[in-house]
Amino acid sequence: MTSEVIYEKTGHVARITLNRPSVLNAMNLAMHEQLADAWDDFEQDSDMWVAVLSGAGDRSFSVGQDLKELDQRTGEGLAAPSTFGSRGKPGWPRLTERFHLSKPVVARVNGYALGGGFELALACDVIVAAEHVEFGLPEARLGLIAGAGGVFRLARQAPLRVALGHLMTGRRLSAARAYELGLVNSVVPAEELDTCVDEWVEDILRCAPLAVRAVKEAALTSVDLPLERAFATRYPWEERRMHSADAKEGPRSFVEKRPPRWQGR
Repeated sequence: MTSEVIYEKTGHVARITLNRPSVLNAMNLAMHEQLADAWDDFEQDSDMWVAVLSGAGDRSFSVGQDLKELDQRTGEGLAAPSTFGSRGKPGWPRLTERFHLSKPVVARVNGYALGGGFELALACDVIVAAEHVEFGLPEARLGLIAGAGGVFRLARQAPLRVALGHLMTGRRLSAARAYELGLVNSVVPAEELDTCVDEWVEDILRCAPLAVRAVKEAALTSVDLPLERAFATRYPWEERRMHSADAKEGPRSFVEKRPPRWQGR
């Protein structure tokens, strides 16, 4: 049986691929369960410093929830009415609710990123999109809501009026427009997508892994705090970085004029 998720580890990079290309990588319950296993392993493996999330094939990153499965389960009385979050459902906590995941995640987006697919991308730290990508949260058109955080993240990551316009109409965003709004980091021709993703990954790996984790944790934790309080807050990964061997290795490698040898400790 074909796995719904492909999970590969090379060097310090974990690659997680949504693997249902025949249905545009729509996410069913089995996929969510397998994704949870992959994210658990990525979080726990100290040799994994960055993850790349992508969708199989060249047509879609993901079109979100498998609505055929939802309709079938609803008809059989197996799907209870749901709202925000995935607690109590297969795969919890999903990436969209792993609020304390401090390792960086890069989204490689090709084709459609709709509904839960867009929500997955918004939960990543760096988004690289092909020029033809279309983003959108069409849930309201289906009597649903972007309950995997789309309502919250889009309203935080885009200007509020723009976010509301897309959330309340289901209108799609082109890759170019998403870049203009600051929702994605890079937009490139499809044939350059992998190269651009690899460049982002390489740049991340050039940095000390504990420093990267401390940066992500501090930035996301403090974003809504008054500046004075942000400075006064203690951040667990910053505590680890501050006392790490890598914190000594960086300045030493600069003085010795050689590349740093990061240990992640």
